[in-house]
Amino acid sequence: MNPNPRQNDLLQEVRARGSVSVESLAEQFGVTLQTVRRDVQRLAEAGLVQRFHGGVRVPASTTENIAYRQRQAMQADGKARIARAIAARIPAGCSLILNLGTTTEAVAHALLHHKGLRVITNNLNVAMILSDNPDCELVMVGGSVRHRDRGIVGEAAVDFIRQFKVDIGLIGISGIESDGSLRDFDYREVMVARTIVEHSREVWVAADATKFNRPAMAEVARLPQIDALFTDEPPPEPFPALMSDAGVELVVAD
Repeated sequence: MNPNPRQNDLLQEVRARGSVSVESLAEQFGVTLQTVRRDVQRLAEAGLVQRFHGGVRVPASTTENIAYRQRQAMQADGKARIARAIAARIPAGCSLILNLGTTTEAVAHALLHHKGLRVITNNLNVAMILSDNPDCELVMVGGSVRHRDRGIVGEAAVDFIRQFKVDIGLIGISGIESDGSLRDFDYREVMVARTIVEHSREVWVAADATKFNRPAMAEVARLPQIDALFTDEPPPEPFPALMSDAGVELVVAD
């Protein structure tokens, strides 16, 4: 297709932000929701963007995630609401494992005033954030550092985590598919996340609304393996029914 000037500006905005709501685009460009939806439909048919419930994002890949800096800017308000909802549920004196992702980093910020925490993490960014909490005992996982996002992955990280059994394992993921699978891109990261699931008494997932129906290559877990899923918007069908059938508590942060 040959996008008109407004469609081209819309496309550039989505590429710059990675993901944006239809309402935000309508407000930004001073047009109706119907006009934005029509533009998005044309761009999606051309393979230039991908629609999701309530918004639009850059086309998904099953093999490669969006760049870390771009992900930091995406859904920032939603991630902050998710983080506050999770922090409100974490009691003092709790042991946790936090894995990779910009949402788990938002959770780390929300835990800065918690007391008596013992946190294990393979995320250097999480460690840097929580090091400012003097009432948090911080344990850093060893392994290979993935430079693009300061994540620690690989067999050494897996072996390290196997030493522990924590109260709550909090994992961020890249996609949740309609078959009930939770997925990510880097198999080394997936190995670590699977180990966290196995070594946690409760497993919580932090996933903003863009993660539903987003494909990724490697399976981390399936819905029956988790206890609670925190998100920022009500998920589309069939996910509420899937989570109910799997016994997963759905928490939509306000």
